[in-house]
Amino acid sequence: MSSIRKWIVRLLAIANIVVILFMLLVGYSGLSDPLSHPMWSNVGLFFPVFLIANLCFLVVWCFFRWKMMWLPLLGFIICYGPVRLYTPFNFPSTPPEGALKVLSYNVMGFDLGSMSDGEINQIAAYIAESKADIACLQESGLWGKHGNRIDSLLSAIYPYQDVTSHKKGPDFLTLYSKFPIVSKEEIPIPADYNLSAAYVLDVRGERVLVVNNHLESTRISHGEKDVFDQMMHGKLSNEKAKTGWRHIFDKLVEGSKRRAPQVKVVADYVKKRLDKGMSVIVCGDFNDHPLSYCYRKMAEGLTDCYVAAGNGPGFSYHIKRMYVRIDHILCSQDWEPYACKVDTKVAQSDHYPVVCWLKKRSKR
Repeated sequence: MSSIRKWIVRLLAIANIVVILFMLLVGYSGLSDPLSHPMWSNVGLFFPVFLIANLCFLVVWCFFRWKMMWLPLLGFIICYGPVRLYTPFNFPSTPPEGALKVLSYNVMGFDLGSMSDGEINQIAAYIAESKADIACLQESGLWGKHGNRIDSLLSAIYPYQDVTSHKKGPDFLTLYSKFPIVSKEEIPIPADYNLSAAYVLDVRGERVLVVNNHLESTRISHGEKDVFDQMMHGKLSNEKAKTGWRHIFDKLVEGSKRRAPQVKVVADYVKKRLDKGMSVIVCGDFNDHPLSYCYRKMAEGLTDCYVAAGNGPGFSYHIKRMYVRIDHILCSQDWEPYACKVDTKVAQSDHYPVVCWLKKRSKR
């Protein structure tokens, strides 16, 4: 009986080591450029599978052979970088007096199509009640009488605003600010519909660069999202599930290939300003997760506010079980982030808003 137990322990240990190796490889897959290694650069989406598997091994060892608990714990230590990026844990922080509240939110056209006369737009009401000092919105086009009401509501709160629209498509970026807009420049990313805009704000006498992004999406259709939802519920046959997975993954690969050049343009633009000592805040819907190449490239030289001051995986996209954090707020090193969160109180858009407080670090 003891020999059988030893073999079980060995097999479990081997399986645990395999899980750790995959967790390591997948966790750092974002180092690969999608243009050179398109398939590999997207496997980071499977990181939570191996993260949960390693956590399960920790539980198994706890009850089966507690002396082996060091193995999954070692796995978490080895993969500390991607684990912290994917699901950070921080002590709760209270925003200090004078901190700026920054909001980034893909509002999905304010869900105007489903509004009826006399109805309060929940997305606009949330933005108004948030009391954010700077609000960066994506997919923020307003039209018709409902759009006019929203514009009137938010214009009364924010004395400074700017709307950027794409010349070829219906994509809009909006900046609402309580601080004067000194200048604005559209960053020329290579895109058919997507946008990136840079603003210089006068924040209490200091010039601060705010970049609002809506980068290339996966272009996964509503029907394909329904298929994904059915796969997650186990409602499709094995053959149809395989076909569905393959088709969706191909869309993810193509999306990352289109996004990579866009991110490079924005990252280079930001780096030039950082090198000049400019204070920077980068917001938006990156359409990519925190272990991706695009996220890593965009975050170079910046602090991810959610990683620094948030907790848990913070899924900002929440439709059809496609749970992933693709909306981000980044800042230069002269800012200290506090109490960053993905706010799930308003669900009219397919994205949740990301909010964070930023306080200037004291100069040494």
